[in-house]
Amino acid sequence: MDEVAQHGDMKRRVWLTYNQGVYDITDFVKKHPGGSAIMMGAGGSADPFWDLYAVHKEEHVLKLLEQYRIGNVRPDEVGSHRAGMTDDPWAAEPRRHPALRPSARTPFNAEPPPALLADNFLTPNDLFYVRNHLPVPTVEPATYELEVDGLGVRGLSLSLDQLKKNFKPVTVTATIMCAGNRRSEMSAVKAVRGLSWGHAAVGNATWTGARLSDVLRAAGLEGDAAAPGRHVCFEGLDTDPSNTPYGASVPLEVATDPRRDIILAYEMNGQPLSRDHGFPVRAIVPGVVGARNVKWLGRISVSAEESTSHWQRSDYKGFNPSVDWDTVDFSKAPAIQELPVNSAICWPASGDTVKVKDGTVALKGYAWSGGGRRVVRVDVSADGGATWHEACLTATEPTAPAGRCWSWCLWSGRVPVPAGAQTAQLWVKATDASYNTQPESVKNIWNLRGVLSNAYHRVDVKLKRV
Repeated sequence: MDEVAQHGDMKRRVWLTYNQGVYDITDFVKKHPGGSAIMMGAGGSADPFWDLYAVHKEEHVLKLLEQYRIGNVRPDEVGSHRAGMTDDPWAAEPRRHPALRPSARTPFNAEPPPALLADNFLTPNDLFYVRNHLPVPTVEPATYELEVDGLGVRGLSLSLDQLKKNFKPVTVTATIMCAGNRRSEMSAVKAVRGLSWGHAAVGNATWTGARLSDVLRAAGLEGDAAAPGRHVCFEGLDTDPSNTPYGASVPLEVATDPRRDIILAYEMNGQPLSRDHGFPVRAIVPGVVGARNVKWLGRISVSAEESTSHWQRSDYKGFNPSVDWDTVDFSKAPAIQELPVNSAICWPASGDTVKVKDGTVALKGYAWSGGGRRVVRVDVSADGGATWHEACLTATEPTAPAGRCWSWCLWSGRVPVPAGAQTAQLWVKATDASYNTQPESVKNIWNLRGVLSNAYHRVDVKLKRV
């Protein structure tokens, strides 16, 4: 390990260790998707950082690493280099409901069984999908402070009590969907990089908090300061080993528009936020991808440029199906904000045996569109799209003003199946108020990060005639 420590920069070449292996990664540093963060392990061990960013432990990453292996740590030193380097970053993780199905445990990412979603217009807090990028921070409400600063504001620091008492509380019903929802369907076409989400990385809840526009006004932001081209950057209290927080941003004109209903939420479904969902305060940006709804909010800053966070600049962007990891340029694509129309069948599940009654089978699910666009129709088919049948919208938010329908709708229906068939493939597609509808093919919207997966949802079932 003394020899490894002598190779901590590009001039002397960059070595690091992982488990017992020693790797010369000098020629890989410029190719690292996470940029210069890889240098945090230079001249030492990558283990604590890879424990934090468990995505590194995927098979294709480990194979890539082996290309740079130059030897092994002495047997008597294996493991000793980890002592005292870092505490277990996952030791204080909260307890989770056993019904959640993890796609990763560190950081914790999990979704509920899809059938549970279709039973509740408001997703129960304990069953709401969890998307964490870093360890869950432990925040003491008595000492919590939210900092507001940047261009055109005089600066403001708010305690949790001040946020609750000094600003009118607003309650918004809004769906949050992960950009990677339904990624596993893209992976079935061709491998992508990212968590293997099913179709339940989505949930609907009522959120209560202070309007972001009110807080920015209290911080001194004037109407003429909301100039085009500026951004509101959110920083979380969750940090990586270099003390860099999770961050994201939205355009300032969006943040200052009270009709966008962006709030700094401290309650979810009438209860204080849980730790997994951002306690004590998180941003709720209705109609926008979940990645911009920053949890454990510690700072809001008005900036001349969008957030410099990795997750704003180098992730959560879409590309055409022919772009691969050798040709991708994240700087050429805009960050995902509003999500496209989407829907899914929550029941039955693929492989289920369903009863055929009067030549039809029952099915149910959810549909949602970003940007406040109401879902106006859900169509289902069991004959490969030869015929379509309109489902019933069973749960909606009927009083939401036009362009401000932030919540999903639940739907159910029955669809005729081909006579004599023993199996069927059920299809669903939704149409929103702008008459946007879902594309038919996953193949034609495939992208290397597996985001924006909104093709027709399909479920294969067995038929039992009664």
